[in-house]
Amino acid sequence: MKTKLLAAVLITLVLIAQGFSQQQSPIGHVVVIYQENVSFDHYFGTFPNALNPPGEPHFIARDHTPTVNGLDIALLTNNQNSLQPARIDRAHVNTLDQGHGYKAEQQAFDFGLMDKFVQFTGNPPNSTTTQVMQYYDGNTVTALWEYATHFSLSDNFFGTNFGPSSVGAINLISGNTHGCTPTDIVTPFGPDCVSGTVIGDPQPTGDIASHHPDTVTMTGRNIGDLLNAKNITWGWFQGGFDNPNATHTGSNGVQQVDYIPHHEPFQYYPQTANPNHLLPTSVAMIGHTDQANHQYDLIDFNNALAANNLPTVTFLKASGYQDGHAGYSDPLLEQTFLVTTINALMQSPAWNDMAIIIAYDDSDGWYDHVMPPIVNQSQTIYDVFTGTNQSGTNPPIGGFQGRLGRGPRLPLLVLSPFAKAHYVDHIILDQTSILRFIEDNWNLGRIRGGSFDALADSLLDMFDFEGANSALLLDPSTGLPQH
Repeated sequence: MKTKLLAAVLITLVLIAQGFSQQQSPIGHVVVIYQENVSFDHYFGTFPNALNPPGEPHFIARDHTPTVNGLDIALLTNNQNSLQPARIDRAHVNTLDQGHGYKAEQQAFDFGLMDKFVQFTGNPPNSTTTQVMQYYDGNTVTALWEYATHFSLSDNFFGTNFGPSSVGAINLISGNTHGCTPTDIVTPFGPDCVSGTVIGDPQPTGDIASHHPDTVTMTGRNIGDLLNAKNITWGWFQGGFDNPNATHTGSNGVQQVDYIPHHEPFQYYPQTANPNHLLPTSVAMIGHTDQANHQYDLIDFNNALAANNLPTVTFLKASGYQDGHAGYSDPLLEQTFLVTTINALMQSPAWNDMAIIIAYDDSDGWYDHVMPPIVNQSQTIYDVFTGTNQSGTNPPIGGFQGRLGRGPRLPLLVLSPFAKAHYVDHIILDQTSILRFIEDNWNLGRIRGGSFDALADSLLDMFDFEGANSALLLDPSTGLPQH
């Protein structure tokens, strides 16, 4: 124990000598990999027990791997939804996108009974053919289960609010979906903004790839502003950013654009946007302020990593076909991206002081049995959780409507030399807990202006700064450890 403590102290002294005295832990690099549309039960409902049928990668959990708040016998065989949960075999990995609107998710949660997913978020809704109750196990999401047994997994991590991708993306960087202009947008596919709050998927105004007629601009601050104020290098890297017309074949066999504008939250804020997708002036300037304004392609991430110039805070977004979003992506395509990226990070010099956070922007409407703790209520025409135009009667934080939350439960993993080994964390966390961890680690202060970062618990319980966890290199195809 004394040896581990001495090692942590020495790391801190080195950081101070290098000019990083504002850093509050041995973590000198944070990499957030932000994937798409997965509930916790959809990926981890039976963790750590996989079926292990012949012909599929066999997952065997390490000894003493803890269980999660997942799908027990009662939930698997006597579920109160109109369909029972069912395992998706690796051979049938592609699924349809489910319904995941702000209102539809509230209806599926049914006053906390969690029993109307088939009727309201299933695709098609109220059908015996919907897949909304189905889940994968460690024979398909193998890499994620391997990471979970080796590092830290949370089974109590929630979306900050109900709603789809833009809501989750904006909450990750600002904790505040209020502040959109125009203030109210309703499309044929549903509402995008209500009372000045984003509850749907509008695209960012000015982005040259935004072809949707309904675009919005956000006011207020985000984590980029706080990092810039402290001269800390950072960047958002997204597949297809350099060439918004680039496509790959999705899991449904259809060409899918790599770059999806409403998955890029910094583009909503004028001060952190790169609307014309300008390239960085050099590899050395990646992470610093130049014409790219901290917004990059994944190509730039690879170049920065190869040059040992990884920014202090890095956000990664896969190309569309590899982001895990049901309909056009799937867990196997996602696994290729995750494992390839994480293997490269773990083999870089930056791994020694790195924390990799794998998180998701929304649940896609997939079934999860856990009712989230409601810390903010709302009363708009799209709020129905406790009645018509009502999700509670208490006034919302800051007076900002349309931010009912916390939202559905999502997966969260922390991979780091300092992550607790084969550990399941039960502390209540949400998307702004990632924001708060970054703020606290570099003494950035808070976003303010109604941001939920002020309410969030940090990720600190998932770390052991006296420990020294080893890297875990996996096979991108099987998800199993390399030999």
